[in-house]
Amino acid sequence: MFYVYILRCNDNTLYTGFTVDLERRIKTHNKGMGAKYTRGRLPVELVYKEEYKTKSEALKREYTLKKLNRIQKLKIIKGEKA
Repeated sequence: MFYVYILRCNDNTLYTGFTVDLERRIKTHNKGMGAKYTRGRLPVELVYKEEYKTKSEALKREYTLKKLNRIQKLKIIKGEKA
C-alpha cells in the first residue's frame, strides 16, 4: 500500500508527503530525521491520509495536494471538497 499524508507541525503549518510505511515515516519525522521542512517544527501530528494501490497514483495525488493552498488543505482534512 502507498500513502499520501498531511502532517500538522508544531508551528501549525502543514506538510504533505508520500510513504509506503506511514507509522515508520511519522516516527522518522518526529525523531528529526524526516523532511528538512519538519525538522525545526517538531513534533508533528498526522491529520490526514489517503491509501493507494500504486505508487504512481499516490505520487500524482501528493503532487496535487502540494499545489493546494492552506485553506484548501484544511477543507480536505475536514472532509470537505477543496
